Amino acid sequence: MICPRYDSPVRPRPARALLLGAAVAVFVALPLAATAADWPGEAPLRGSFEPPPAAGSGIRWDGINFGGQFGVGNMTTDFGSSNSDQVAYDLRNTTVLNEFHPEEWSTLPSSTTNGRTFGGFLGYSVQWEGVILGADITYNKASGFEQSEADSIGRQLSTSDGYNNTVRIDSQASIKLKDYATFRARAGYPMGQFMPYAFAGVAVGRFDYSVTTRVRASGTDVGGGGGSPYSTDNTYTDAKNNAFSAGFAGGLGLDVALTPNVFLRAEWEYLIFSSINGIANSMNNGRVGVGLRF
Repeated sequence: MICPRYDSPVRPRPARALLLGAAVAVFVALPLAATAADWPGEAPLRGSFEPPPAAGSGIRWDGINFGGQFGVGNMTTDFGSSNSDQVAYDLRNTTVLNEFHPEEWSTLPSSTTNGRTFGGFLGYSVQWEGVILGADITYNKASGFEQSEADSIGRQLSTSDGYNNTVRIDSQASIKLKDYATFRARAGYPMGQFMPYAFAGVAVGRFDYSVTTRVRASGTDVGGGGGSPYSTDNTYTDAKNNAFSAGFAGGLGLDVALTPNVFLRAEWEYLIFSSINGIANSMNNGRVGVGLRF
């Protein structure tokens, strides 16, 4: 008698079951390990990726800063009204002065000279909503900012009193900038290791100056009024050393951080000083410097 054959269910071999279980365990463990490395408060796993520091990290722009600077520039001087007081004094109470105002004649021209400056700065800055605000004091010794002019002007004038007048004015003037200081407010915008900024403030300059004027005047009565002829020839000199003049300072600059505490500086500065004995001065300076911050 032949009995029917029944196949029993297929059972996995022990080796295959072990391999399948290990693969599943590895598949599940990998993402869990990667996630665990990024959990806050946990130490990074060995071999985890850390991004490089951002450019300019560790640089700070606030705090106390000081340094030295060197520059070159030019000074423009207008001597035009430097002799006004001397002419007005010589011709006081005359018809010539009242009707033709020779004290307003521009006897001397403007001129420009080049020179150098060197000095230092001391400042303090704070950060306010991404902007660096601060103030500094600078001192600059000047060299080469010295100039002089000499010229003459003469005119014949007929006045209402019937006189035919001749007036001649000879003038010479000189000025020298010795040094100057500024007190400036600054505002800058940091961009990594660079910080462009603008500044404005007051300046005080120390000058030596001299103005000499010779005034010659003569006149003859041609109107038939019977007046006597006249003739005068007088010379006046005004001079002073260490004369101070206040003014305005403004410009633009750029600081470049070399390390968190050392920086280079480049500036353009414009200064205009108040008139000193009728002499007006303005300056343009370009300079470079190096400083420390702490």
